Amino acid sequence: MTNKEDLKLSQKYFGEAALLIMTIIWGGTFPLVKESLNDISSQLFVSIRFGIAAIIVAIFFWTKKYRIEKKAVLPGIFLGFILFCGFLFQTNGLRFTSATKSGFITGTLVVMIPFFQTVIEKKFPTKGAQIGTVLVFIGLIFLSSGGSSLSNFLFELGDSFNFGDWLTLLCAASFALHVVYIDIISPKYDFWNLFFMQLITVTVLSFFASLILHVSNVEGYKFIFTSDLVTGLLYTAIFATCVNFGIQTKYQKVVSPTKAGIIYSFEPIFAAIFAFFLLSEKITNFGLAGCVLIFFGLVATEVLDNFFNGSKN
Repeated sequence: MTNKEDLKLSQKYFGEAALLIMTIIWGGTFPLVKESLNDISSQLFVSIRFGIAAIIVAIFFWTKKYRIEKKAVLPGIFLGFILFCGFLFQTNGLRFTSATKSGFITGTLVVMIPFFQTVIEKKFPTKGAQIGTVLVFIGLIFLSSGGSSLSNFLFELGDSFNFGDWLTLLCAASFALHVVYIDIISPKYDFWNLFFMQLITVTVLSFFASLILHVSNVEGYKFIFTSDLVTGLLYTAIFATCVNFGIQTKYQKVVSPTKAGIIYSFEPIFAAIFAFFLLSEKITNFGLAGCVLIFFGLVATEVLDNFFNGSKN
């Protein structure tokens, strides 16, 4: 193996580790956001969260005398729009469906990413990634079923697929598209420019969405200044937005979209762990089995990809 191949491989592993750190941080958002939304309307929360992150990055731009490149504005807005759609569909879908169904349907992005990657990028996922995706998807079913039987969960999912579930499905599609287009766009433009434009776009669109939802009586304005709200906003703005979407924009380009989707599927595992310690929510045996399957899905992807690549040499 040449030095160039070694460097490429180390960048790949470093990128995968960075994305895994993202999922840990995202996992911690669930209990914090759950408490925060008792004091603020959902889209207003998203707008303020991304607005704080945008201000932090703007201060960085100002201190470093950094400039926005015109060529990166439209691609950044495009990525930001897809990201905004994901948050809009997810938060409003939760108004009409259960958290369990929402978590599972959002997790189906792991299956959508290989499809979008094939259609949009004309790239077929590796054999290892395909097998890993199947294992992760089965793991998500176990994790989402809670303490009930798998058949009951799947019957309930198919028998009562409502408006909120359709919105959540659009959310999953939006996040899957964001992963694929990050893979296409991020290597072509400056990281900081793309990052900042996404933050600005989500901030502005979420603010106007909160106005529209208020006027249409879908979701009224609510803002109660509490310690829980401040904690939730600061954590999500600094870590889940500044750190995480910065990591995604910078490092996902060295990881395939399908592999990235498998890594992101660890989010509900870390969410369950944080909920266990912060909210005293129990993890069922089905949930533990799902966690194991998701973990093996990631390991299988890595091991099988190395095996198939080695067999070609």
